[in-house]
Amino acid sequence: MTLLTLDIGNSQSVIGVFDGSRLVEHWTVSSEVRRTADEWHLLAHGFVRSAGLADIEAVAMCCTVPAIQVELRAMLERHYAHLPVSIVGPGVKTGIPIHTDNPREVGADRIVNALAAAEMYGGPAVVVDMNGTATIFDVVDAGNRYVGGAIAPAIELSLEALARRGAQLRAVELAEPRGVIGKNTVEAVQSGAVFGFAGLVDGLVERMIEALGADADEVAVIATGAYADVVIDHCVTITHRDPWLTLTGLRLVHERNTADPSARSQ
Repeated sequence: MTLLTLDIGNSQSVIGVFDGSRLVEHWTVSSEVRRTADEWHLLAHGFVRSAGLADIEAVAMCCTVPAIQVELRAMLERHYAHLPVSIVGPGVKTGIPIHTDNPREVGADRIVNALAAAEMYGGPAVVVDMNGTATIFDVVDAGNRYVGGAIAPAIELSLEALARRGAQLRAVELAEPRGVIGKNTVEAVQSGAVFGFAGLVDGLVERMIEALGADADEVAVIATGAYADVVIDHCVTITHRDPWLTLTGLRLVHERNTADPSARSQ
């Protein structure tokens, strides 16, 4: 089964293709809200063709941007109506219980990440998704139930805000400085970003593990997202780096919904 997966975020989107359980190719594009349904199809179809992959046989998607989701639904109806399509949202079978005050308000990407963490690593687990808009923490308990999490600003967003609001500051490259004590303004900002966010990650993860009442050695802490590589080498709590965790979760959603056609959303 050749499966097209679409992980649509606020800043970036990741397109992946699975051959069975194996991720064979992936691409990252900007999440352009003005992109039309036909443009999204041309983008995805072009990537698949350029990689010489087999014809798509099914599609799984999660989207956190309502305006983009409208166009993607139109794309699926126009170009993939004959295929099994799973769109993560209310009514779609994911296989992971959601234990929050309002399960319907939990972002589709968060549910997919929690599902992948539970399936691939087992609970208890914490997912740290460091994308361009937010740093998102999602928690799976020992019973493989999604129990909530935390949302902090993204490292890139924080740097942009600092450059806009700081009269004597400017945009800097997101890179590791020579040391934690910056010797100039650029290094000082980089230190605050890299080591500051590493401290944020470790602090929140440690509190979450404590709240779970779990032994830290028994908790899988999975880093994912475009900006994880900048920070995780300075984190003491991260146990796994899985850049394609969300795509894996979409594959799992597809498998659950094709096994039970009545649960499929198109």
